[in-house]
Amino acid sequence: MILITGSSGQLASQIAHQARHAGLDLRTASRAPEADRQMDFDHPETLDFSGVDTLFLTSAGYAEDDVVMRRHGAVVEAARAQGVGHVIYSSLHVSGVHLGFALAHRWTERALQASGMKWTILRNGLYAELVGALVAPRGGKITTPFGNGGISAVARNDLAAAAVSVLKAPDAHVGRSYELAGTSAISAADIAGTLGVPYVPNTFEAERELLGQMPLLPFQSPMLMSIASAATAGYLAVENTDLVKLVAEPQDALTIASAVAQAMAQP
Repeated sequence: MILITGSSGQLASQIAHQARHAGLDLRTASRAPEADRQMDFDHPETLDFSGVDTLFLTSAGYAEDDVVMRRHGAVVEAARAQGVGHVIYSSLHVSGVHLGFALAHRWTERALQASGMKWTILRNGLYAELVGALVAPRGGKITTPFGNGGISAVARNDLAAAAVSVLKAPDAHVGRSYELAGTSAISAADIAGTLGVPYVPNTFEAERELLGQMPLLPFQSPMLMSIASAATAGYLAVENTDLVKLVAEPQDALTIASAVAQAMAQP
């Protein structure tokens, strides 16, 4: 039996939907009442992996590093103790090593590799939907400081499809890490061109000041600024991707990012 954690989230819910459509035997887990098993990574006593052969661990990465490492460490230990055979983990693409949320992903990979369980690591690129949201126009122009660097963003639906491809035959993917970036890089200027608005990037100082005026948690502003820094420095564009090994026809990231940017445009 397959168990997918974080099933109320945007990625895991798509994985569960596609997996069910493919006829896979699965259960879902999250804090949400509609999940098959209610689990809270902050409460290890709720981690019930009984009967689970393959665990899909969706990263609980929306927090400070120490919090994420504590959560993931509890899951890995509970899964090992309860006899889970194989853990598939949704990690972060190698191009994201400079991002403010990379550390906990790499720590979790190492914990899995040392656990004695079989493992597969899906290193996901930045979501096209996230990139679109981050560059949504403000006052008729895109101001997010992404420089001229491209981002090899990938549609969330494609990452779900890649996960299901692995879940269909997990033994064929044991001990493998897949770098799941998009097939081509997109930039803030590309999205601006698609929307027909100017791209006038803020200075980093102005962007930090803007974020400081928003109701963000303490860790969020540095994480967002790390994306801007890495994009501007050219670290988020890659030439090769394993996505095409798992997904036959990846979607166009520029189209998806542009649609989200348009929908979230602010006057």
